[in-house]
Amino acid sequence: MYIPPAFRDDDIESIRATIRAARLASLVTATTEGPVATPLPLFLDESEGEHGVLYGHMAKANSQWKLPPIGDALAIFSGPDVYVTPSWYATKQETGKVVPTWNYVAVHVYGPVEFFQEPERLLEAVMRLTKKHEGARAKPWAVSDSPADFIAAQLRGIVGVRIPVVRFEGKRKMSQNRPDADRIGVARGLAASEDHGDREVAPLIPLPV
Repeated sequence: MYIPPAFRDDDIESIRATIRAARLASLVTATTEGPVATPLPLFLDESEGEHGVLYGHMAKANSQWKLPPIGDALAIFSGPDVYVTPSWYATKQETGKVVPTWNYVAVHVYGPVEFFQEPERLLEAVMRLTKKHEGARAKPWAVSDSPADFIAAQLRGIVGVRIPVVRFEGKRKMSQNRPDADRIGVARGLAASEDHGDREVAPLIPLPV
């Protein structure tokens, strides 16, 4: 990932927060048949290994797991993103030398991928992933709510994914390269937007102290 120094995010807690908040990731592997990618939910076990381990699963009918990966796999997690209009910049009125851009947060995670089919490991991964996404609900659904034989049949249709993390790349592009007045303008513009996503990003713009 191209990361200019102003946008580099080396804060491990910030990186992990982006991973935790992401609802969906993209798992990319290089193969002899070319790059292969699958969108799927992944969770990071922060207690396992030096940098943590990613877990998830994909359909057994998906050919990605059958193609031997070349080198490390790449998991892409996207955070909030917004369009930034030049109209918000003070520089527009001063020189007119401005163009649109996009602000966003992204994390790339690299590591060797393992695909597994053992029922016990699959069940554990599915239960943990379910708990992650159901935990905040008033009446969370649990895997144990379904008949055991039904769950066993469902597990036979998936393949587990395990990626011991070798390294992270974090990027937080939030107008840090703009003058103070421009960043203030971006924050105000986003805060006044009718779009809920824009308003959520407004507090992420670093303002002068």
